[in-house]
Amino acid sequence: MPYSLKFSTRLAASKQDVWEWITSLDGISREMAPYMRMTAPKGMTSINSLAFQPGQRMFRSWILLFGLIPFDFSDLTLESLDKGEGLVEQSPMGSMRLWRHERRLASVEGGCELTDKLTFEPRFAGWLTFRIIRAFFRHRHRNLGRYLGKL
Repeated sequence: MPYSLKFSTRLAASKQDVWEWITSLDGISREMAPYMRMTAPKGMTSINSLAFQPGQRMFRSWILLFGLIPFDFSDLTLESLDKGEGLVEQSPMGSMRLWRHERRLASVEGGCELTDKLTFEPRFAGWLTFRIIRAFFRHRHRNLGRYLGKL
């Protein structure tokens, strides 16, 4: 049974600045810190710098607990990449039958609203995985507000 979650945060940063953040390896790493980190190909600094073909795997990323312990992988695959507007990731993962992560940006007075919509189906421990992912994305959105300013 798939689970769904939605998170929105209004940020005191322009849509362009938030876009640069959510597509940069540094921004993604800061959002996830200190609990997780994702690996990327050597020299990659941004998803924007990679060739994009809808539905084609871009690279394998190892997901590291506390930045050190590999516990899962994601074959990073984007369904859409609308520069400055959002993206849809639907990546095969070791721990998930389904992982779909949609990120959308909308201009608001004084900044930008970032919305994450998640649909996922864990291979095991569904109720526990749901709670962990919910807590983790709440953490990510707190970090977004901390680094980009919250409206």
